[in-house]
Amino acid sequence: MNIKQSENLFERAQKSIPGGVNSPVRAFKSVGGNPIFIRKAKGAYLYDEDGNRYIEMINSWGPMLLGHAHPLIEDAVREALSDSLSYGAPTRKEVEMAELICQMVPSVEKVRMVNSGTEATMAAIRVARGYTGKEKIIKFEGCYHGHGDSFLIAAGSGVATLGIPGTPGVTQGTANDTLTAPYNDLERVESLMIANKGNVAALIIEPVAGNMGLVLPEPGFLEGLRKLCTEFGVVLIFDEVMTGFRLAKGGVQERMGVIPDMTTLGKIIGGGMPVGAYGGKSEIMDFVAPQGPVYQAGTLSGNPIAMSAGLSILRHLNENPSVYAQLEHIGNTIAAGLRDIDHKLGLNNSIVQIGSMFTYFFSPQPIKNYEDAKTSDTVKFGSYFRKMLESGIYLAPSQFESLFVSTALTEDLIAQYLRVHEDSLRAVI
Repeated sequence: MNIKQSENLFERAQKSIPGGVNSPVRAFKSVGGNPIFIRKAKGAYLYDEDGNRYIEMINSWGPMLLGHAHPLIEDAVREALSDSLSYGAPTRKEVEMAELICQMVPSVEKVRMVNSGTEATMAAIRVARGYTGKEKIIKFEGCYHGHGDSFLIAAGSGVATLGIPGTPGVTQGTANDTLTAPYNDLERVESLMIANKGNVAALIIEPVAGNMGLVLPEPGFLEGLRKLCTEFGVVLIFDEVMTGFRLAKGGVQERMGVIPDMTTLGKIIGGGMPVGAYGGKSEIMDFVAPQGPVYQAGTLSGNPIAMSAGLSILRHLNENPSVYAQLEHIGNTIAAGLRDIDHKLGLNNSIVQIGSMFTYFFSPQPIKNYEDAKTSDTVKFGSYFRKMLESGIYLAPSQFESLFVSTALTEDLIAQYLRVHEDSLRAVI
């Protein structure tokens, strides 16, 4: 595998970009080596600057549900381009987007568009505080909700990958307002609510966690959170930036039948363009300016190009529910193949999968929370990652991330992925 151009670009990048990358996990620090610089992507494949081709198992960290450069989305963007890139004024498309989100997502009666998942979660917390008149929030260890100050306490994703226990720049006051609990631990949540009764504005959670690797809620966990939040007057926020429109048309809340008070969205709703959204009950969302007193704004919010891309995929998903059956089949086939290979090799590693998301943990321990995820052998994962990359499989460069598959992944490509997985495991065990 020739990666000369990628090496040259990374050397150049480090002179003008902190760490040579614009998002930390991309730097390959936890897996060894240097990042691969991507030139283009199509369908199920990525192509780097040296012309190497890789089967894509991340799909831009989730948005590319139908694969890369899908004609449906590309055509929508091309049509919108001729009308200009941005207006900073209301458009028909943002109204249509809001109506469609409200139709598809059970908890959302009103929605505000923003430009990233981080913006969405930051705004949702602010609105919950304004609505309740309370200051503290509860989050879960290993859950990542973007890089807002309130969320970088016991955060997952890149913070976990780089081994950063916290981050400078977050004030002690902000840290004091963020209470944390282990994922899947209802008793700890209840004790926090009792100890801070009358002071907790919101509880925010990835209802299916994807930022400490994929971790599923245990039976009754989400239902228990819903009950506790109702009892203590706490706004329940589902961060469905990853899972929204991926695990079902209405996200995890539709799939599992637990309805939060607010929901944050991103990734798929932009069809690959930068976008985010937060929404929920009308009585809460009516606190957002200009209707209410909680201020939030954005020059590029509701950008017409992003709205065009997002509308094209949401309409497709709304009209073609068979997409989810296809994704379910792909995910189930991969998980079954991984288990078969483990059995063949005498391994008992933890394989977590739901729909089109999965993680292969280098740990025999069942993964129920962040502490469990941290039992993974990250050195072995790094060796495995490099073997997979050399053999043309592009994975997330971290043990603590979910993988995301697309409908572009054919049976032949699944079989190829599993063959390479088995060969790579044999090389590192």
